[in-house]
Amino acid sequence: MSDVTRRALRLLSLLQSRSVWTGPELAEELGVTTRSVRRDIDRLRELGYPVLASNGHGGGYQLGAGKALPPLLLEGEEAVAVAVGLRLAAGSGIEGLDEQALRALTAIDRILPPTVRAEVSAISEVLAVLDSGPSGVTSPTLLTLARAAREGVEARIDYERRDGERMMRRVEPYRVLSVARRWYLFAWDRDREDWRTFRLDRMHEARATTFRFTRRTTPDVESYVRESLSVGAYATQAEVRVLRPLEEVSPHVPAMIGTLTADGPDACLLRIGAWDLRWVAAHLAYLDLPIEVVDPPELIAEIAGIGAWASGGAQRAAGSEGA
Repeated sequence: MSDVTRRALRLLSLLQSRSVWTGPELAEELGVTTRSVRRDIDRLRELGYPVLASNGHGGGYQLGAGKALPPLLLEGEEAVAVAVGLRLAAGSGIEGLDEQALRALTAIDRILPPTVRAEVSAISEVLAVLDSGPSGVTSPTLLTLARAAREGVEARIDYERRDGERMMRRVEPYRVLSVARRWYLFAWDRDREDWRTFRLDRMHEARATTFRFTRRTTPDVESYVRESLSVGAYATQAEVRVLRPLEEVSPHVPAMIGTLTADGPDACLLRIGAWDLRWVAAHLAYLDLPIEVVDPPELIAEIAGIGAWASGGAQRAAGSEGA
């Protein structure tokens, strides 16, 4: 690294550490003339760093906000703080933030020095976001799969199915998503020759390979994952027409419960899965919205049974009050 490059990096570090520096202060810190400082400032500007200059009392040089975030220089402790903060954010359960934090963490983890990475891991082991609940997912698994998806390389996962059977799966990772405080991998299963959704907390091991894959045309990933978790995972499935606009119903149907599609401006179709139709009927009663059963017809009888049970309970309560 040349002296000019080294000095420019040192100058950038100084500008990041304080809001305003005068030319003479920077020259003294760098051991050069103010003219050299001005030249180095111009180099940083050419690289995309918005270095601002102001005259008069209290003026000087400062690093401003640009249209894009340029590369940052972080000291060891600063890098630890950023990485730990991203790991906490990735498990926060805040919609959208967790996946953005994971992408940022994947980018920064690659360039962390071994000593910093070890310190981040040690700190992360004793920290948790209590509101999010335990996810059962280790950081190495999360980062391995996110990095494999980003780089387009195959992965091998030691996966345990719901019935307890374990097997090695060869997958082409595309997305790592957080849904209802659980992490999932959306991937092409090389052995099944189909798209699959895997829960990360059921993985005993995940490792990336060096085999690159040609990216396939994917379905709508978020819709596919939501469908597989709320409907496809169950043997019993049902579809009803909710007589309310989609935007009104959506807040009441979590991703793990069912899928919604608009059916005109004043209605939407709800697809829902469960272990039995009685649970579906009970959940529809909880929604307390007008519906029409599309499929299966047996769901009508289950809804009627809940209605009869509720009506009988109300009559008994009224009779006891009048006695």
